[in-house]
Amino acid sequence: MQFSTFAEFIAMDGHGFYVWLSYGVSIALLTLLVFFSIKTNKNIIRQIQRRQQREEKLKQAAQQHQDSISQEVTHESTS
Repeated sequence: MQFSTFAEFIAMDGHGFYVWLSYGVSIALLTLLVFFSIKTNKNIIRQIQRRQQREEKLKQAAQQHQDSISQEVTHESTS
């Protein structure tokens, strides 16, 4: 299909509105998909980092608790 002018190309024999609308909607949806994918990915990474920090704090607290119990047992056995 050849068009002699750019205006004919845009009009596409009367179907231009539907053709360009479908291109526009497709591009908009793909853009939104990329945007929301990036946003979701960042949120997941942030959640993983928070979870790792919580786990590290829990490990430290458990180790401190274990150390304090060990010190009490050692202190009682020497008394």
